[in-house]
Amino acid sequence: MKRFLSLTSITIIIVIYFNACRSPAPKNETGLYVPDDLIATLWAESPMMYNPTNMDVDSKGRIWVTEAVNYRNYNNDSTKFLHHSGGDRVMILEDTDQDGKADTSKVFVQDSDLVSPVGIAVIGNKVIVSCSPNLIVYTDENGDDKPDKKEILLTGFGGKDHDHSLHSVTAGPDGNWYFNVGNAGPHHVKDKSGWNLHSGSIYTGGSIYNNTNEGNQKSDDGKVWVGGLALRINPDGTGLKVLGHNFRNSYEVVTDSYGNLWQNDNDDQVVTCRTTWLMEGGNAGYFSTDGTRFWQADQRPGQDIFAAHWHQDDPGVMPAGDRSGAGAPTGVVMNESDALGKAYRGMLLSADAGRNVIFGYHPAMQQSGYNLGKRENFITSLAGDNEGYVWNDSAQNTLKEKWFRPADVTIGTDGAIYVADWYDPVVGGHQMKDSIGYGRIYRIAPKNKKLINPVIDLSIVKGQIAALKNPAVNVRNSAFEKLRQQGATVVTPVKALLQDENPFVQARAVWLLSKLGADGKKEVEKILTNRDASLRAVAFRSLRQVAADIMPYAKQLSTDTSAFVRREIAIALRDTPYAAKKEILLSLAAQYDGKDRWYLEALGSAMDATAGAWYDELKILLTEKNTQPPAKWNKRMADFAWRLHPVNAVNDIAQRAADSLLPAEERKRMITALAFINDQSAATAMVSVAKSGLPDVKEQAVYWLSFRQSNDWYSLIDWSKINLNTAYERKLAAMKVKRQTILDERQSKDERSWRTEEMAADSVGGQLLIGLMAENKLPAILFPVVQEHLSNNPDLAVRVQAGKYINKGSGKTFSIDAIARLTGDAALGKAVFKTTCSTCHRIGTTGNDIGPELTAIGKKFDKVAMLDAIINPSAAIVFGYEPWLVNTKDGESVFGFLVSDNKQSLVIRDIMGKKHVIAQDKISSKKKQSKSLMPDPSTTGLTEKNLADVTAYLLAGKE
Repeated sequence: MKRFLSLTSITIIIVIYFNACRSPAPKNETGLYVPDDLIATLWAESPMMYNPTNMDVDSKGRIWVTEAVNYRNYNNDSTKFLHHSGGDRVMILEDTDQDGKADTSKVFVQDSDLVSPVGIAVIGNKVIVSCSPNLIVYTDENGDDKPDKKEILLTGFGGKDHDHSLHSVTAGPDGNWYFNVGNAGPHHVKDKSGWNLHSGSIYTGGSIYNNTNEGNQKSDDGKVWVGGLALRINPDGTGLKVLGHNFRNSYEVVTDSYGNLWQNDNDDQVVTCRTTWLMEGGNAGYFSTDGTRFWQADQRPGQDIFAAHWHQDDPGVMPAGDRSGAGAPTGVVMNESDALGKAYRGMLLSADAGRNVIFGYHPAMQQSGYNLGKRENFITSLAGDNEGYVWNDSAQNTLKEKWFRPADVTIGTDGAIYVADWYDPVVGGHQMKDSIGYGRIYRIAPKNKKLINPVIDLSIVKGQIAALKNPAVNVRNSAFEKLRQQGATVVTPVKALLQDENPFVQARAVWLLSKLGADGKKEVEKILTNRDASLRAVAFRSLRQVAADIMPYAKQLSTDTSAFVRREIAIALRDTPYAAKKEILLSLAAQYDGKDRWYLEALGSAMDATAGAWYDELKILLTEKNTQPPAKWNKRMADFAWRLHPVNAVNDIAQRAADSLLPAEERKRMITALAFINDQSAATAMVSVAKSGLPDVKEQAVYWLSFRQSNDWYSLIDWSKINLNTAYERKLAAMKVKRQTILDERQSKDERSWRTEEMAADSVGGQLLIGLMAENKLPAILFPVVQEHLSNNPDLAVRVQAGKYINKGSGKTFSIDAIARLTGDAALGKAVFKTTCSTCHRIGTTGNDIGPELTAIGKKFDKVAMLDAIINPSAAIVFGYEPWLVNTKDGESVFGFLVSDNKQSLVIRDIMGKKHVIAQDKISSKKKQSKSLMPDPSTTGLTEKNLADVTAYLLAGKE
């Protein structure tokens, strides 16, 4: 389960020390809220299994569970926590009498190679366990529920004993296997045919094994894949293919029967979790395109955190989907059966351990993508929406509500929903607080209908057809394989499924028919003219996998009435040579409506390799044969210029950017397009735009020049000749001279003390002093001077940071229990926030975006967790907010957050928000610091009442 996903201030981790008061939920009383026509029951609990991370269902209706008992042994004392010395286990649980409650449990395998596995799939007699660095296949050849063979199908995934690791496999409706991996790279994986996958990013940390990583790595397909990945592979381990990338840590990717991919993703910011449909080849936008920069490095002036976090304003990035806010998303499944009632058919279920909920969506096709529709709290332990948390006298009961931590959700062969609950107060920080490893599995079924596991007979066609219609996704695969092996002889019974009342069953039939030889293929070709756009799309997708030449089908559907179908054509032609696809792609481009982002991204993906040539063709097609000046372009042409941004578009884009008659947002978008052209002509044009008379254009252009200086344009122009605002740089230079003086032992003590006082009185100088102290380079004779004067620095951010080194505070300790019982005043807490916290944090429009935005922090934390994070800020530092100290060869010390690190330069953002660009060849040392930048309350003079007040304000979630 995603222990790291708690949302935070700089160091917030949910840490609740109440094992003593925890007791399992009463039998037959789950305390879960479900729709009125459904009922939730406790299906299984420890000791039948412990710490369940993922589940799957076999053809007998049994639930298979991966355990993570040995989770983070390097963090947890195995003498005080439940520990399995032989390795983690895979368990089989069964309800033999079908009374709605498991009554048997046994170990399938215990293996020292299993270290916190977070994925399992039971496909026929194979049990596929996802446990980085390995995708392990255990085969039970004789059906005795013990593995007879073990194979490492794939290896080389990053994320050992880490949440951002290899996740579960699902058998798709096409017979292939789908899975994903988080961004704890690098991932260096060779499939069974010898094809090499490489993916990396700037991300390290979260595990003692995840120490080195880098972006801008090319795979054998010549593409740069970044961060977390969605992947497909043939069951024999060949044909590894990337279907999407640049995630942070999608816990699961699942396919529905149409072949659509669904997933969620998250981060430690309180506004950034999401659930989304994943378009093939989609860039989810967590890192920069090459993986060398965190989103914080790329956040632009005026850009909100969610848009910046997922790079939503950048060309080449897919739409983010539903913005679910704070949370810790985990398992995902699509319910395709009617067992719960037709109202629940087609419901996408997304578990969120941090929010104590399983969200429900009813996705619907919209333009060329999907709209997830209204999100609902389908299953939850809370009466409300986890908007906040109020400590009261019934703390134990309230705490139990918050301890529903759904790690996974799946559909059984009976059509019931099964939920794995890792019963622990902690979601974050790669740690556990439940020493006994307690876990539960819930079952959600109709109130007035008994669901039972059907007897599945895969030895006859009738039984195979019935199994293909089963609610359990991997059980359906066994039927798919049996039927596929029979070829044309089963075309008739499979074809009959095209008339099934359930549209998902119809879609499965299309996929299977395409695999049944020439006769089945002909039936699928007929579906290309079906009135249902979803079936037409499935027909094309399936033919794409079996046809030697898809161009005739692509041409046939290139004028389809559905934008969704046409977008599929663009995706399929991404790697087709230019000349072969020119006519079709231009036809697709002519039908772009100027609004559909999915459609634009699909076409952009198909045109990227030769963007300049496509740009010239589009100008002829969309601008009256290239007779219109850029200022007169229609929305469609402007969109293509923004999305493709080839070098030959520099002059056109620059003209639009500087045209005062265009709306400000359009000028801004053109400046963005210009900034994504990695060519000297673009950099030069940006300089010219920066000198234009339009204030908004100038401001944007100056920003991009300053930003691109640190990365893609680093070597393109002579930056010393660019006239930017250098006030900070001038001050820095002066303070560096003073620092040189105080480090010179040949200078008199008075001179060194005087210069130290000057530095301590200046915001930039104070930052340099902190850098010296962090690296233990401040001369001892000057420490009393710094101790006396730095605490009076005019910049609160410097004073706060300095408290880690010069002000040991009153030595006072704070009792979380005692403060939690105080009644906080949110109004007074607001004042405390403004004076003490807003330098780094923002609520609404108040404060700064140095640390995480806290407007919705009450959705994630309870009062105790909030207090613990404030009082013990260095207990566990949130990813992306670890302090780094970088020293340069010319004597500069920069202290702050690492937001970009590539071969040419790195970028540190200090606590004043200033981004420092440092060339790699000028760095003498860089080191991650163990102390948080967030001060403990004793150094800021806060009292118990202050802490109670500010906690009340943060939990209230109001500006």
